[in-house]
Amino acid sequence: MLSLNDEVETVATVPGATTATPSDHADRPDSTASALRRLSPVAAAALAACGGGGGSGGGSVNVDGSGVAGGGVVVDTPVGPSFTTAGSDADAARFLLQAQFSASTSEIAAVRSQGYRTWLNAQMSRTSPTGWDWLNSRGYDQIDGTTRYYDNTYPGDYMIWNQLFTSTDAVRKRVALALSEIFVVSLSGLDFSWRSHAIAAWWDMLAANAFGNHRTLLEAVTLNPAMGWYLNTKGNLKENPATGRLPDENYAREVMQLFSIGLVELNADGTAKLDADGHRIDSYRQEDVSNLARVFTGYDWDRTGNVNTVEPTQNRTIGNTLFARLPMTSDPTKHLPSSTNTKHSALAATFLGTTIEAGTDPTVALRRALDTLFNHANTPPFFCRQMIQRLVTSNPSAAYVGRVSAAFINNGSGVRGDLKAVLRAILLDDEARDPARVSNANGGKLREPILRFVQWGRTFGLSSARGSWKIGDQSNAASALGQSPLRSGSVFNFFRPGYVPPQTAMALDGLVAPEFQLVNESSVGGYLNRMQNVIRNGIYVNAPELAQSGSTSNNGYDIKAAYTEELKLVLDPVALVNRLNLLLCAGALSDATRTTIVNAISTITVTSTSTDDVKLNRVCAAVLLVMSGAEYLIQK
Repeated sequence: MLSLNDEVETVATVPGATTATPSDHADRPDSTASALRRLSPVAAAALAACGGGGGSGGGSVNVDGSGVAGGGVVVDTPVGPSFTTAGSDADAARFLLQAQFSASTSEIAAVRSQGYRTWLNAQMSRTSPTGWDWLNSRGYDQIDGTTRYYDNTYPGDYMIWNQLFTSTDAVRKRVALALSEIFVVSLSGLDFSWRSHAIAAWWDMLAANAFGNHRTLLEAVTLNPAMGWYLNTKGNLKENPATGRLPDENYAREVMQLFSIGLVELNADGTAKLDADGHRIDSYRQEDVSNLARVFTGYDWDRTGNVNTVEPTQNRTIGNTLFARLPMTSDPTKHLPSSTNTKHSALAATFLGTTIEAGTDPTVALRRALDTLFNHANTPPFFCRQMIQRLVTSNPSAAYVGRVSAAFINNGSGVRGDLKAVLRAILLDDEARDPARVSNANGGKLREPILRFVQWGRTFGLSSARGSWKIGDQSNAASALGQSPLRSGSVFNFFRPGYVPPQTAMALDGLVAPEFQLVNESSVGGYLNRMQNVIRNGIYVNAPELAQSGSTSNNGYDIKAAYTEELKLVLDPVALVNRLNLLLCAGALSDATRTTIVNAISTITVTSTSTDDVKLNRVCAAVLLVMSGAEYLIQK
């Protein structure tokens, strides 16, 4: 492994570092690179914080995140929130960065004047245009044998980046992103016509249900066409004694293991139940999976609205996009071209103490099965702990999990599964809001690369001049972010909730750090290289005026940040760094770190008569230095 200083020096001085887009082969401004060379104390802290993780290797306690008895560090806190208003701008910024992607001075002022709950309630009522409609507005629903949007995934990438960077309902979209890392469908795993529309419909479904009811969400997930393909519910056939065929068990297993109850029986506070010998108790057995699998047979895409078009270039018959957002159906009249349904199992299904009688109507059987999972005692703590991990802290106390689970069980009006109540419980709890917890070494979480990237864009006015939003798959760890939304490598998400970086102090302390599963030598360098370029230059786009891929005379940096307010402070390095500290870090930078960054950017000589490029050099160097440091990377 390179030394810390060697790693930073490599990032700073190699202008031809390999990355995913032509933008990263552009010359980097010398003054920005010079400031980066002074990064050593900050970057060293960042790399030290990120060391020891990496890959998908050892250290994972359990996929269900129940490996730490007691849910981490148990802290006694009073029932009910003690912190209803933000006592400082930093407190308001910290709340905003948990609730959504970014913080602005106007949002900080709004939170301080309205209080946490009032502001949050108003945000949960907001909506914005869907990913599906954006695809159609760009012409990605057109059937053409040359562009072949129906066979490509890149429109799906453009769609989700547009949603994350531009949506005006940021709290809804932040929760939807968290849900997408629990209920996983990956665009990389879809291989059928209109896959980009299918992932857009999946995303829109998560966003639409973000503040609904968990039971409704669970059914929408189950019947979604993309999920049907991804976990084999689409076309799943009943048993056939003559051939020995059995129903596919993929979805039956994952809907229990990942989407509802988890692997082991849990107490209401998320801690694992133990048998008389001190061993954890499995929450389900193989026979539960085999029986439940019968319920998920006989479903297929709803093709009743299908209209075929023959595209002349390849003479292919292509249907329309409608099926991609219609719930799957067990109605044989909607399974085209079949007119009779002999695919659903008529056998009884006994699982988790529930029996669905033989011959039960498929729709009734599915709803009873999902009711069983929704009402299972494990579902509230299993789901709530993961949502806390995504939004607030990797190691919530058992008491914190218990309080949020209680809100899941009863929203105060006798309703189970109210996701608005769950979000309020997560974000307004003392364990999330107490300013004293910022100094807790075991609190907070590592910011995901997706969140860092989106925060940068939303904070500094990122826009696409021609509305292209052509930001592609960012999964490559060496040349991009090492993570791309809706692009998980498997149904187990980018990282597991119980992941423990091996051979670290966290492992010795019994703590988990899910996001650290993305961290390795390649991803640290790749992130710094990628951000160094996009912060200063923007994002290079081929043919920004066209929906399809290609090359035109308009190739260039179509997607750029404005830095409007930051440029106003460029002559005052202290004020500039203080602003970045508030908006990016919620005031978490230490005095020493701020001094280091101020000294570094002060070497870039800027006067009132300096060119815009010189002024931008100082601003971008400051942004990069902040976003490279451990005090930024660990969100408290």
